[in-house]
Amino acid sequence: MSAPEGGQEHDLSGWFDGKRHVLPIRVYYEDTDAGGIVYYANYLRFAERARTEFLRSLSLDQKRLREDYGLLFVVRRVEVDYEGPARLDDLVQIHSSMARLGGARLDLEQDVMLGISRLVSLKVQVVTVDAETTRARRLPAHIRDILMPYSQS
Repeated sequence: MSAPEGGQEHDLSGWFDGKRHVLPIRVYYEDTDAGGIVYYANYLRFAERARTEFLRSLSLDQKRLREDYGLLFVVRRVEVDYEGPARLDDLVQIHSSMARLGGARLDLEQDVMLGISRLVSLKVQVVTVDAETTRARRLPAHIRDILMPYSQS
C-alpha cells in the first residue's frame, strides 16, 4: 500500500510498504537542541511512536492489549547507530520492520530516514509481559497470527 491521501485519520498511524511500516514525523523545536539538531535521545521517542503506530495499524493498540489481554510490550534492549542529523522542520520517516517474531519476543529494525538518507538505525528487542506481574508471557496465538505476516523470518 502506498502513502494515503492527506487529511485522513489513518495518516496519523502511517502506512505499510510491503512488510515495512512507515511513519512520518515532523521535527519540532521541542525535539531539537540549541543548534537546531534533533537531540539524540529524541530518536528513541520517534522510534517508540513508530512501534506503537505499527501495532495500532494492525488493530493491536497498547491500551486494548492491556485491558483485554493483560499484556504489555516492553523494550528489553536497544542498539542505536547515529549516522546523520535531522534538523528543525525536517519531515523524517520512521521505517519499522519486524526482523524476528518469537514466542514472547519481537526483534525490530527501525530506520529514521530523510528522503533516501538514513540518519539513524535502531535494533530494538521488545518482550511481552503480563501487565500485573511484569513476568515474560507468550503472545496469544491470535495476536501472533496477526503479527506473523509482517515478520521477516
